[in-house]
Amino acid sequence: MSKPPYRIECHLTPQSRAAALRRDVLAGLTAAPKSLPPWLLYDAAGSALFDKITELPEYYPTRAERAILASHAGEIAAASRARVLVELGSGACDKTRLLLDALHAAGTLRRYVPVDVSESALDGACQRLAAGYPGLAIGPVQADFGQYLGLPPSTAGRQLVAFLGSTIGNMLPAERGRFLGWLRASMTGGDTLLLGADLVKDPAMLVAAYDDGARVTEAFNLNVLAVLNRDLGAGFDLDAFDHTVTWDAEREWIEMRLRAAWAQAVAIPALGVTVEFGAGEELRTEVSAKFRREGLAAELAAAGFALRSWWTDPGGLYSLSLSAPA
Repeated sequence: MSKPPYRIECHLTPQSRAAALRRDVLAGLTAAPKSLPPWLLYDAAGSALFDKITELPEYYPTRAERAILASHAGEIAAASRARVLVELGSGACDKTRLLLDALHAAGTLRRYVPVDVSESALDGACQRLAAGYPGLAIGPVQADFGQYLGLPPSTAGRQLVAFLGSTIGNMLPAERGRFLGWLRASMTGGDTLLLGADLVKDPAMLVAAYDDGARVTEAFNLNVLAVLNRDLGAGFDLDAFDHTVTWDAEREWIEMRLRAAWAQAVAIPALGVTVEFGAGEELRTEVSAKFRREGLAAELAAAGFALRSWWTDPGGLYSLSLSAPA
C-alpha cells in the first residue's frame, strides 16, 4: 500500500489529552454549579452522533452555513486571495470543498491545513481530499486549537483561517476574547478570518435544534458520561440523568445540561473523588452562544480584527463573516 500524500503533524499526545481530561473534569465536577468542557462530547461515538445531528430537520446551522458558502465562496476567495486555507476544527471537511473549489478557481490556493483533535477524522478527510485534489498540498495537524492553532509560518503567504460551525459559540465570553486575541496575534496583515456564527432568533427554534424529536442530541449529550466511565473509571449510570436544554435570554445562549433523576454519589477512581448529585441537580455540558452582528463586530474589534464582509442565509438564521487584522 502506497503512503498517503500527507503526514499528520501531532500536537496532541495521549498523555496530554489524559492530563487535560483529568484537569478539566476535576475542576468542573467540583465547581458550583457543576460543568464539563464541551470538547468531551466529541470522542469517536460523540462525533458520529453529531454527524447525525447535522442531518436532522431541527438542526438548521449546518444547512444554513453550507447555503451561505455555496452562494458566496467565490466572493470569499476573491477577497482573501489566500494561498493557504487553515480550518480549525475541520472534522469531516464536508463544507470545505466549497471553499477549496472557489480558491482553486481563483488560482491562488496552494495548501490546505485542517486542524482537529481527532486523528481518525483527519485521516479520513485527508484521504478523500487527496483523491479529489491531487495537486493540493495537504498538511493536517492533530491538535486542540485552543492550545495550538496550527497556522503555518507567515512565509507561506496569505492565509484564510476558517472557523466554521459556530464553534465560537461554545466558548464563554472571556474565553472568546482570549481565543480571538491569540488568533489575531498569530496572523499577519494579509491574512483573513472566516467565522461562522449562529444568530439570535425565535427561542423555540433554538431549543428544538438541541432537543430533537428523534432524541439523537439526547444520546450525544449522555455519551459524555460514557466517556468519563471509559476514560476515568467513573460509575455514572446513564439512565440516572435526563437531557435538558434551556435558553438563557439574558446571555443569549443555549445551555445543554444533564439533570440527575435522583440523589446519587458517583465515584471517579482516576480522580480519587466521589461526586455527589442532589435530585434534580444539573450538570452543564455545553453552552452555545447566539450572536447579533453589532455584538460580534465589537468582539472582533476588541481582539484587533476589522469586520469586512457579512453574509447570512435567506432566512437570516446564520452568519458568515470575513475579517482582517486591523
